[in-house]
Amino acid sequence: MSNLSEIVDLLENRVSKLLHKHQKMKQQNAKLEAELNLLKEKQQESETQIATWREKCNSLQLANSMLGSNEYKRDTKLKINALVREIDSCITQLSE
Repeated sequence: MSNLSEIVDLLENRVSKLLHKHQKMKQQNAKLEAELNLLKEKQQESETQIATWREKCNSLQLANSMLGSNEYKRDTKLKINALVREIDSCITQLSE
């Protein structure tokens, strides 16, 4: 009978250890999920900042091309020609 008692005690001990491990794993999982959510938010913020900086960069490039900097002379000429054609088109439509 004492052997059966020892087996039951051993099983209780193992079940207790398993429950403790399970609780620790649940806590660790919750912590990792919170960290994952935080990292996802940071990634979203970074992507938003990247998009904003790209827009600003494009705006600056456009402004430089409009100002006629040497790097963007060809773009500036093309834009001016496009504007002149559009103005000519408007004048033609108005004169009809």
